Amino acid sequence: MSEEESEAGGLASRRVAPRRMENAGPPDGADRRVAKADRRHDNNRMYATFFIEDHFLGVEVEKVQEVFTAQEITSVPLAPPIIAGLINLRGEIVTALELRNRLGFPPRPAGMEAMSVVIRTAEGAVNLLVDQIGDVIEVLPTLFEPPPETVDPQLASVLDGVYKLEDRIFLALNTEAVIRGVGLSANEILSKQP
Repeated sequence: MSEEESEAGGLASRRVAPRRMENAGPPDGADRRVAKADRRHDNNRMYATFFIEDHFLGVEVEKVQEVFTAQEITSVPLAPPIIAGLINLRGEIVTALELRNRLGFPPRPAGMEAMSVVIRTAEGAVNLLVDQIGDVIEVLPTLFEPPPETVDPQLASVLDGVYKLEDRIFLALNTEAVIRGVGLSANEILSKQP
């Protein structure tokens, strides 16, 4: 066996230098990643999206810490209904907010599993419980409009605005407005307990 080969569990393996294909890449030789990035408009906004019932909502990608299937939530006695409880996120106690309640939707049907969108706020991380996770979308600023007057006032109070997409309306949430006045810090919630 040469120096390039090794014996591992009875199988021989050898390191092979990567090869570049002569005709790989765009015809002009430009890097594909650069070409793709150049097609984006500098003012476009990116949102992490999710659903509550059939409503398509989202928050700015920069504010999202992570997304996952909801984990065990510890309920907090005497907490307002908007507070689903607390979760332990790798040693950090994070408040779980029932977004259905906050936006004026009926309670989640029994047996329907919630999904979690953890956002970063000035108060710390907050876990938003949603029905279903969507994709990350990029929208043109020219599609932005203020919330129409026909939107429920409770929902309109937490919207930055709406985007008219090809196949649906997208509602952009203002994360600071969603948590404003709710008292979501875990320390604040726990300090109110008897």
